[in-house]
Amino acid sequence: MYDMAIIGGGPGGYTTAIRAGQYGLKVALIEREKKLGGTCLHWGCIPTKSLLFDAEVYDHLKNATEHGIEGVGQVTINWKTILDRKNGIITKHVKGLDFLMRKNKVTTIEGYGKLTGAAKEGIHSISVETASGEKKVVQAKNVVIATGSDARLLPGVESDANRILTNMEILALPRIPKSMVVIGAGAVGVEFGSIFKSFGSEITIVEYLPRLVPNEDEDVSKELSRVFRKRGIDTYTGAKVDKVEKTNDGVKVTFTGTDGKQVAKEAETVLVAVGRAPRTENLGLETTKVEVERGFIRVDEWMQTREPGIFAIGDVVAGLPQLAHVAAMAGMVVAAKVAGKRARPVRRDRIPACTYCEPQIGSVGLTEAQAKAAGHQVKVGKFPFSANSKASIVGSHEGFVKVVADAKHGELLGVHIIGPQATEMIAESVVALELEATIEELMFTIHAHPTLAEAMLDGFGSVENMAINV
Repeated sequence: MYDMAIIGGGPGGYTTAIRAGQYGLKVALIEREKKLGGTCLHWGCIPTKSLLFDAEVYDHLKNATEHGIEGVGQVTINWKTILDRKNGIITKHVKGLDFLMRKNKVTTIEGYGKLTGAAKEGIHSISVETASGEKKVVQAKNVVIATGSDARLLPGVESDANRILTNMEILALPRIPKSMVVIGAGAVGVEFGSIFKSFGSEITIVEYLPRLVPNEDEDVSKELSRVFRKRGIDTYTGAKVDKVEKTNDGVKVTFTGTDGKQVAKEAETVLVAVGRAPRTENLGLETTKVEVERGFIRVDEWMQTREPGIFAIGDVVAGLPQLAHVAAMAGMVVAAKVAGKRARPVRRDRIPACTYCEPQIGSVGLTEAQAKAAGHQVKVGKFPFSANSKASIVGSHEGFVKVVADAKHGELLGVHIIGPQATEMIAESVVALELEATIEELMFTIHAHPTLAEAMLDGFGSVENMAINV
């Protein structure tokens, strides 16, 4: 008998288990794979960022003479070493998770977990089937569904190991392709496009919506398009993919552009990055009061479903961004509620979004358009990295900090960064939003010199047309 049973051992599931264990709860973590970590650790966040860092190092080496470093010679890529390093990082952190489970007295159970129905006398039963077909029943007072998601594919398109790829197959390619068409310009699409462009692939990005990274502020999308064009990445937005077909030498993608004309692009490989589908089938949800909407689970602000004692977190939750850090925080909220500890619900308007392409993107809060649509009187400031001394030192001048504020009260509403280390710099703005900071307060917050973070100070000042360095 457990206080909590968690189905799914990704970042949402294992974080919930650790925090619940810290609260002294008796916890079972059920995972169908042999290793904990989920998509994030094995096929998503961690391996892609490893490749992105290697791509960044390679870009720096190609331009070493600009920094007075000579004699480097012809820089080449050892793809096997890059993959080995990526795999080594994964292995290290899998071992770390195993240690954390033991440290926090979490029982890990390998197998496929499925609900057997509503609770009986306050106790939920989960049927767990191992890969060998052996079955057992786990009982718990509370259940957390943290099963994650799978990559979506276009209708009639099936992935394979070498030519039609998702985020999984692309991480195991035997070599760097000479060319690639990326379908989808969200975070996954632009990150992989950026990686393989740095490694020398010819990249074409095709996006159905009117702009790249369509969830970001429109000015960020425009800047990314400009920089991608400068890097030699072809981009097509407002384009509907009509057909993906294999050829003798690779793949041909046919799509209809904004002008109504069909365009055909051939490449060695195609990456399908059109979003992710929740893993909620065959979980036994239909035997409970849990409500499902287009495959996603509906929850209240505490991640509680309509079935008492059953919670859902992460990629399976309706309306929640499919981000590892969101799943993890939602899990910590659930653990606190179940343990009777102080908790705060996840504020969906205070979730940072990070995209690790080159240039990086970090954002939190309302975009300019969203703030206006919500009825705010809006004041906007923008500060370019070209005027930041540390950006000059590190040789990364593209992009800007954009700040959206309420004109009447001066309250910070949103921050949108595109440029060097944007994914690290955004953390300051998350704290500022949590504390309901005003532009005046932020303008008098000291930032060390010289740092990229000083661009934040000038960004806040620019709202009042008082940036120092422009």
